[in-house]
Amino acid sequence: MRFPLISAVGPVLDPVLGPVKQRVGIWLLNRTMRNGIDLRKLRFLPESVTLPLKRDGLDPLPEMMKVQGEAPVKKLAELFGKSVWLVSGYEESREVLAGGAEVWSNDLGQFVSQEGRSDEEQIGGLGMTDPPLHTALRRYLTPEFTMRRLARLQPGIDAIVEQRLDAMEAAGRDGRAVDMVEEFAFAVPFDVICDLLGLPVDDRARFLELGVARFDLSGGGAGAFGAAAHTREFLINAVREQRENPGDGLIGALLKEHGDELDDVTLGGIADGVFLGGYETSASMLALGAYLIATTPKAGEMLRSGDGEQVNQVIEELLRHLCVVQLAFLRFAKQDVEVGGMLIKEGDAVGVSLLAANRDPALGEDLGTFDPSREPTRHLAFGWGMHRCVGAELARMELRTALRMLAERFPNLAMAADIKDLDFRKLSAVYGVEALPVLLDGDRESVSI
Repeated sequence: MRFPLISAVGPVLDPVLGPVKQRVGIWLLNRTMRNGIDLRKLRFLPESVTLPLKRDGLDPLPEMMKVQGEAPVKKLAELFGKSVWLVSGYEESREVLAGGAEVWSNDLGQFVSQEGRSDEEQIGGLGMTDPPLHTALRRYLTPEFTMRRLARLQPGIDAIVEQRLDAMEAAGRDGRAVDMVEEFAFAVPFDVICDLLGLPVDDRARFLELGVARFDLSGGGAGAFGAAAHTREFLINAVREQRENPGDGLIGALLKEHGDELDDVTLGGIADGVFLGGYETSASMLALGAYLIATTPKAGEMLRSGDGEQVNQVIEELLRHLCVVQLAFLRFAKQDVEVGGMLIKEGDAVGVSLLAANRDPALGEDLGTFDPSREPTRHLAFGWGMHRCVGAELARMELRTALRMLAERFPNLAMAADIKDLDFRKLSAVYGVEALPVLLDGDRESVSI
């Protein structure tokens, strides 16, 4: 049976039907999960929990910031007999993210039935596991992401960016608009992460679709988990192929050093976390970052200055302001715990709005504005604590290189569409835009934020 009144997306619910839809939706969710929570069966999210996944252009909804100002720790809903909480204040968010494994669990697998599932469909990854498994998995990756190890990637990143800029220049001849997402923002991190892992670069368009689908929550958890199975299958097969003849990338290095300890599924899962985290988030940052460069002349000037400190300043402000990873991985309370004066009970789920936390007025003035000249402000774009993004420095390298070279090659980059006409993702854990048409030598004054 279809229930057309129940929707996690779409126009704002009218004041009469809105509460009815939410009550019916929650009743259906609880009924569906009455034999145990299985997020694979989740076909929609109730309206009450979608607030931190929505934006107005690049900004949080005004309602989100109002919630932060009034209740930085707020109960959003009751689902499956447990409370769902939203944490949006900076200090409260950092407190949750820094909390130890004795207080919080990230184990999403406990809410996903694995019965009858293939190896590719199992749930795993650093962000959704607890110690000691999390500790063991991170131990394999951390040495590969030191600044010294990453430095070897810089020449390759330079070459990849140069190739993509050449392709953009060819596509933008005669004043034609160029789609930054297709030609640059996705292609650069995809090629970099394939180079890092030691994978062939092929079927780029298919992986663009899968990457978007894995973070799309407009269909609940069903579509996201399905897309995950496809990319995991690809990477598990890549491990199998390299086991006898390890390549030069990260997969090959881990096989050479730890092949006896890691089976194909475990190593494929590790590679999947690196692969997904290394291209979808960076692709969104490059696209939205290009928008801000095209509409903020000062940012382009600073990127072209040749001053490394100014370049870093722009990148940190972009990370803070855009924060494309909207929510940290869900935490589940393992015991009663007080956060921000609110009692969160054992078993309750907690979502941390990284975007809202980054704009907490407690951190500074006018944080709703993108200001590349701002002194670097504390932010949680990469998370915090033991689940902080292991690839944070690689992401910074890519952003510094790609956006600096973009600003240098195309100093008159301009938008070919107004922000209101752009197709932003409606309900996604990683925020982004489907297409970003730009003019490589355009009029900066023609389109504004």
